[in-house]
Order: sequence, then structure tokens, then C-alpha cells
Amino acid sequence: MGALDHISDLFDCSSGGSKLKKRKQLQTVEVKVKLDCEGCERRVRRAVEGMKGVQQVDIERKASKVTVVGYVDPGKVVARISHRTGKKAELWPYVPYDEVDHPYAQGVYDRKAPAGYVRYSQDPQTNQLARASSTEVRYTTAFSDENPAACVVM
Repeated sequence: MGALDHISDLFDCSSGGSKLKKRKQLQTVEVKVKLDCEGCERRVRRAVEGMKGVQQVDIERKASKVTVVGYVDPGKVVARISHRTGKKAELWPYVPYDEVDHPYAQGVYDRKAPAGYVRYSQDPQTNQLARASSTEVRYTTAFSDENPAACVVM
């Protein structure tokens, strides 16, 4: 872009949309698609690889997971897979088992999840399930036998 182009962009008074497009970010999109056989896997791979901006496609048939890396929109990837293959596709709803405070809480545990994963939940009640408040922690540790600086009023 030359100096004249830059100056003309500064003094452009047109009411139309901007000429500069916002560039998409490189991102990883994980999609859950039921894959039964190699043919299904091939159809999904071809549907996604044909998209503009896709750089890499990884498919895990056992986990029913498709990972797409590139300059793509997650909604468009899901729509493309479901339209081209006729299969139900959704964004990957699972997180690793270790990242969740209470993996067996209601709404988090999912029997259909792959091994080592649980369903991601934003429910505030599951986050507060078994946490003690700071005052409870202070009172229970104040009378501990393991703490030499503890209260000895008893």
C-alpha cells in the first residue's frame, strides 16, 4: 500500500462500507460428528477441506471428533459439515476430566462422552457445589491439632 493510498484512505468521505476487511484470526475449531466408517470420515474431510481458509483437518473417529485449524468461522464449519454430509454436527461440548471441579455433578457427567472427558457446563450451581467459604475455612482450621499456632481454649 503506497503513501497515496494511505492518504486517500484518511481523507475518504464516502458513506459506504470500509474497504479494509477485518482479518479473521487463526483458530482451532472442534466439532462433534458421529462417524461410523471410513466413508463417513472421508466425506467429512472433503467437505471441510474445500472451505476457504482451512489449513489442517484432523479426524478422530473413535471420539467422533473433527478438529479444523485455519482462518474459519466455527458456525460456518458446523453448517458446512451438516449440509454437505447430512450428519448432525455440533461444536465440541466436552472438556478434559481434570479441568472440572466436580466431574460427577448433575449436568456435567455425560455417559456418552469419550473416555477422559465430561460435558462443559456454565451452571453456577455446579461451580459452588462443595466449596467452603473463607470464614468456614478459618473456623475449621483454627481448632486443628496439626496447627501448632492454633487456639488452645478448649
